[in-house]
Amino acid sequence: MTVTLADVAARARVSPATVSRVLNGNYPVAASTRERVLRAVDDLDYVLNGPASSLAAATSDLIGILVNDIADPFFGIMAGAAQTEIGGPGDGSGRAGGEKLAIVCNTGGTPERELTYLTLLQRQRAAAVVLTGGAIEDPAHQAAMSAKLAKLADAGTRVVLCGRPPLPDNASVLAALAFDNRGGGRRLTEHLLSLGHRTIGYVAGPVERTTTRHRLEGHRDAMKAGGLVGDEERLTVHGSYDRRSGYDATVELLRREPEITAVVAANDTVALGAAAAIRDRGLRIPEDISVAGFDDLPFSVDVVPALTTVRLPLFEAGARAGRLATGKEAPPPGGIATIAAELMVRGSTAAPRE
Repeated sequence: MTVTLADVAARARVSPATVSRVLNGNYPVAASTRERVLRAVDDLDYVLNGPASSLAAATSDLIGILVNDIADPFFGIMAGAAQTEIGGPGDGSGRAGGEKLAIVCNTGGTPERELTYLTLLQRQRAAAVVLTGGAIEDPAHQAAMSAKLAKLADAGTRVVLCGRPPLPDNASVLAALAFDNRGGGRRLTEHLLSLGHRTIGYVAGPVERTTTRHRLEGHRDAMKAGGLVGDEERLTVHGSYDRRSGYDATVELLRREPEITAVVAANDTVALGAAAAIRDRGLRIPEDISVAGFDDLPFSVDVVPALTTVRLPLFEAGARAGRLATGKEAPPPGGIATIAAELMVRGSTAAPRE
């Protein structure tokens, strides 16, 4: 049975005219209403009637890059590199005018916005979508994402994951470029253990993120190998990937365990907050407490002392994702590539005080 525009309107509890405005984008509509309409479009798998339906499996010159927060350098670097590659000539199709238009979609880290943007890109018959950063570990959202990406792939859209682990069913994904977050987390903590640290606090990211889990697992694997078990939960505080969270979490860690000699932060921005909290207590870095981050963002080498961290090749990964999205580069064997993480030892870590 063919789904009509009226069916979508009934499902979204709006008028058919409002559905048309949302789909055509030619009239301002409240954000909550737009999301409700797009959800109904997705639920009913609605496609335009008439001549447009014959184009449903075609693709445009549009490529969408989904990021959690474009203001976060982690995402900004990858998106910028991908956009540079996408905007260049040639898409591997052999046709003239192979340039693509890349747009960056800022999801704010919410699963609803992630699905909404994918629906919008599906409506625009996007040539490709690039999803950056960690995935949300919610079974319902993962199922919805798998279904949505399958629809995009079936319509000819290239799907590329950048810095995101493969889906359980990766058939609809052209390529997944996954960072070795677990290995990087392990090597970072092994470095601290080699210096003699035994009481190490960990400022983790949001619980529901794959990046959070993998980095924390690497840290705990190293602690376990060093015979340091039993205090994992007490010495771990979860929060957002921002400076304020790093500050507040470090204050809490020092309240729980004043004898902490090192703090590992979920990323470099969180590490800045951790360092500020330590200094506000009159303590020195690294003489009293060592601090380490993750990602090796551009500012990491310029802070004082320079931050020990794990380098992820964000620009290189983003550029590769852009080439994959435009067909300039062949997918890796099996469609999955693990990108190595490199330990960068700098002045913010040292042997613990006597």
